Amino acid sequence: MAVRGKHILLGICGSIAAYKAAYLTRLLVKAGAKVQIVMTPDATHFVTPLTLSTLSGNPVLVDYFNATTGEWNNHVHLALEADAIVMAPASANTLAKFAHGLCDNLLCAVYLSAKSPVFIAPAMDLDMWGHGTTQSNIARLQSFGNHVIPPGNGDLASGLSGEGRLAEPEEILDALEAYFTKTLPLAGKKALVTAGPTYEAIDPVRYIGNHSSGKMGYALASQLLFLGAEVTLVSGPTDLPVPIRAEYVAVTSASEMLSACMAHFAQSDITIMSAAVADYTPKTVADQKIKKEHAALRIELVKTPDILAELGKQKQPGQILVGFALETQDEQANAISKLHRKNLDFIVLNSVRDHGAGFAGDSNKITIIDQNSDIEVFGLKPKMEVARDICVRIMRLLKLP
Repeated sequence: MAVRGKHILLGICGSIAAYKAAYLTRLLVKAGAKVQIVMTPDATHFVTPLTLSTLSGNPVLVDYFNATTGEWNNHVHLALEADAIVMAPASANTLAKFAHGLCDNLLCAVYLSAKSPVFIAPAMDLDMWGHGTTQSNIARLQSFGNHVIPPGNGDLASGLSGEGRLAEPEEILDALEAYFTKTLPLAGKKALVTAGPTYEAIDPVRYIGNHSSGKMGYALASQLLFLGAEVTLVSGPTDLPVPIRAEYVAVTSASEMLSACMAHFAQSDITIMSAAVADYTPKTVADQKIKKEHAALRIELVKTPDILAELGKQKQPGQILVGFALETQDEQANAISKLHRKNLDFIVLNSVRDHGAGFAGDSNKITIIDQNSDIEVFGLKPKMEVARDICVRIMRLLKLP
């Protein structure tokens, strides 16, 4: 998430739509943002500071001065600490104050002190929104460089229906993500990541598979998103939550994974094949469950498609293709052979002999080998940090800082 680690100041004005600010706060915190909330006095009539303080993990500020503690809320410092300021909901009254420099509460003072981008999400009845003065104020605010998140069209608190309802919290988060993504190193790049196992059916209830949890691939998808890339995640069966904003393609078998990869590979600048694809699949699949009637069962197996080799044949100049090799013996020799046979830019080698690495766990120990036979060995790390190391190598290939 591009907002991860960002300081977001959320300004809340007096509007029935203030209840949505609680959900927006939750989304921002879940995305990894640090949220400081400033409310106008009227906003406290619609949603309590206690609710928002609990959700944000920070005290909610309303006034310049706390008479009980003697603490002064410095509007200048609040504005300077913010990576972005979001006014949601922004009432017609507060919009007018912002547009004309009126400063009769803490939130207005923060706005006038802002150095970071300001996002304004208006909320009001349709006639108030459509009034010439409101539209003039909106145009004036945009001329100052503010980002206006347009209101939606639908049912309003007045009982009327039309334009004026606060943009949905997800839309506001998307606007922030889009802004911060533009400044990230992989902005504009498309990435394809495969993850998890494939299951090759024997009959309707049994399959051939492996122990892959998908954690490494999902960590890579999350890290690429964090760096600004558009990510398509093609995943075999896992129980992992899909990274927010990733395009998700669920597959089961190796043939399904091949089809999904072929559909996205040509448009991808970066492809990382971390899935543990089954090497063999039953030649025939029984229509009904095979009964346990005999002491032995023979299943004829055939090779599954070599997805990585197929993509390596189709790779064009400028595309980056990364593969994984999980080995049990002659690790480096086998990995180097795979690197060259499949036309990879570099290969990520795991050994199941390394304690704490490999399938299912939360850590991994890798070695990266490139086309120049340069070998870089990493220590045991959490898989998210391993994903970061792999992305650093990709950015080096792209000649990015």
